[in-house]
Amino acid sequence: MQYKKIGVIGGGTMGQGIAEMLAAKGLEVVLVEKDNERMEHSWAMIELSLDKQLEKWAITGAEKKLVLSRIHKTTDLKELPSCHMVIETISEDLDLKKSLFRKLDEICGPDLILTSNTSTLSLTELGASTKHPERVIGLHFIHPVAKIDLVEIIRGLKTSEDTYMLTRRFVEDVIQKTAIKVYESPGFVTSRLICLLINEAVHTLAERVASAEDIDLAMRKGYEFRHGPLEMADRFGLDSVLAALDRMFREFGELKYRPSFLLKQMVHAGHLGVKTGEGFFRYDKEGDRM
Repeated sequence: MQYKKIGVIGGGTMGQGIAEMLAAKGLEVVLVEKDNERMEHSWAMIELSLDKQLEKWAITGAEKKLVLSRIHKTTDLKELPSCHMVIETISEDLDLKKSLFRKLDEICGPDLILTSNTSTLSLTELGASTKHPERVIGLHFIHPVAKIDLVEIIRGLKTSEDTYMLTRRFVEDVIQKTAIKVYESPGFVTSRLICLLINEAVHTLAERVASAEDIDLAMRKGYEFRHGPLEMADRFGLDSVLAALDRMFREFGELKYRPSFLLKQMVHAGHLGVKTGEGFFRYDKEGDRM
């Protein structure tokens, strides 16, 4: 299969990163959002990301224009059947995703691969909401998408071997990232492990064992983490981390997945990290630590 045009549904942090990465790889992207206001915010954030790279001489002005020219904005799902693959990146809400996959199943041809960037939800359950569960598969990218050379490919119970092989070829040959095969389990590999680390870091902070700055410094300097676990949580979104832990706690029934009370408090207070400007640390409108 020739991959030339990819649909990306959802213009949040992950959708922005995936759309930008695909366009930088030379692919045409159809970026779908619920309404024009959300779309313009997503577009502004993609431009901001490119401008940051421009300031660092990582790309040229011409390259920025080329990337933006490959991203086509729309609020209409009916533009997706012309794509060669669809990647869903909406909120981690199973009912919303199932509703979306039912719509996609109706408007997209049976050979079009439907993928989800979910970090914890069941691909088998998403597939079961369609008439063609064999073409539903998980593609879990990690933030920041352009910098992380890894994609988890998650097979649902009815995902076909053809769908898996075509998807793996897309990851390894087209966007040239490292792929790992994951058998369906809540949190897969990366979310399951990193959310436990983040949760333990929040417990450590709540117990006043060390400050947020020193907890992150210990992991950055001691174990060569790019970001410490608390800043990672801020960049993922504390609400997303809480949702992932809640789901794993329900699915596994083990206390180690129970979210820290401090994490819940911060989410209830609206301190969600980079997207609100404040989490365990404070951030400017460009997402840089203050």
